Amino acid sequence: MSRVKTLQSLFKRYRRPGDIVFAWFALIVSVLLLSQIADQTVWRNGGKLFAQPRFWPAVSLGGMALFAAFHLLGSALSERLEGRWQEVWLWITALEYAAWFIAYAAAVPYAGYLPTTLLFALALALRVGYRKTSTLLAAAVSAVIIVLLFKTFLKVNLPSGLIYESLPDGLRQIMLTYF
Repeated sequence: MSRVKTLQSLFKRYRRPGDIVFAWFALIVSVLLLSQIADQTVWRNGGKLFAQPRFWPAVSLGGMALFAAFHLLGSALSERLEGRWQEVWLWITALEYAAWFIAYAAAVPYAGYLPTTLLFALALALRVGYRKTSTLLAAAVSAVIIVLLFKTFLKVNLPSGLIYESLPDGLRQIMLTYF
């Protein structure tokens, strides 16, 4: 009996208050995806079961829906913990960084890889609360090193910025090649 109480106390300690919201979200998404399986995949007559294009996606989505339902059941039968909506809000606020990345990817073709990386490194450092000059300088140096590493050493072909077109010929060639 003590082993069961130990497991229950461990479960309570590591359980998060927003898990029922996550369980509902996982179940709804998996059921929606499973409902689209017939439109998104095909079933070929005369083929082996395991070689069917629809088989493995159906198995994985069926498993996802089943385990999401089990998770929802376990969350619904567990005691309620305070702070559910605070945790859900924390998940939503984390999406801000996805928006930063999308803005960065959209800005690179216009402003160029170096200026955009430099600007966003400094903006993100300020966003998370860094204000010391040495820290902001470290963010800027890191951005320049990242650009040099990707463009010069790794030879990653990234789009050059439209802003580079307005530079003088010699500087434009350097910026297009290395930055």
